[in-house]
Amino acid sequence: MTVSVDTAADAEAPRRAPRGRALALAAIHRAAVTVFARDGYQGATTQAIADAAGLSKPQLHYYIAGKEELYRDILQGIVDDWIAVFGFADAHLGPRKVLADYVRRKLLYSFEHPERSRIFTAEMMRGGDMLWPLMGHSRRRTQQAVEVILGWIAEGRMAPLDPLQLLFHIWAITQHHADFAHQVRFLGGPDPAQEADRERVIAEVTAFVLRGAGVADA
Repeated sequence: MTVSVDTAADAEAPRRAPRGRALALAAIHRAAVTVFARDGYQGATTQAIADAAGLSKPQLHYYIAGKEELYRDILQGIVDDWIAVFGFADAHLGPRKVLADYVRRKLLYSFEHPERSRIFTAEMMRGGDMLWPLMGHSRRRTQQAVEVILGWIAEGRMAPLDPLQLLFHIWAITQHHADFAHQVRFLGGPDPAQEADRERVIAEVTAFVLRGAGVADA
C-alpha cells in the first residue's frame, strides 16, 4: 500500500507534537521564572510571561490555564530542586564530608539559579501559603537530617548544638548569594561567573560551617 505525502505527514504529527509542546512549556517556565523573580507573584502578569517567552498571550494560554497554576508548577520544581540538593543520605561518611558537600551544592545552586531561590524566598516572605502543601517531603527530609546530626553529636564527631539552627545558618549563608546577589555585586563581592570566585566562596563558607559545628579535622 502506498502512503501519500499528506498521510505520512499526519502520521509524523503525533510524534512531533509532544516534543513541540515540551519545548514550548520549557520556554514558558524559563520566562515565568524570570518574571516571577523580578516582579513577584502579585506583580507578574501572563502578558509579561508571554512576552518573555516570545509568545502571544493566546498562545501562552493554549499551554497553561493561568498564572496561579504556572506559579505552583514553578514552586513545585523549586521544592524538588531543594530535595535533590539536600542529601544527608550518606550519613556514614561523617559530618566533614556530608556538610562540605551540602554547602557546595547549596552555593552552586545559588550561583547557577539565583532567580529560583529568590522566588522561593519571596513566597516564604509573603506567608508561604502556596508552598506549604508542597513541603511535606522537605519537612521529613529536614527531620531526618536533624536525626543524622544528633547521631554525629552523640558519637563526639561534632560539638553539641541545635541541628535545626545549624541548617538554618547554612541556608542563610548559602542563599544570600542568590537572594542578595545584587547587593553582593554592588559591594564588590565575588563574581559567580568566575570559577575561581565560586571556589573561594565555597572553601571559605565550608571552613566557617565546619569550624562553627566543631567538626574534627579527621
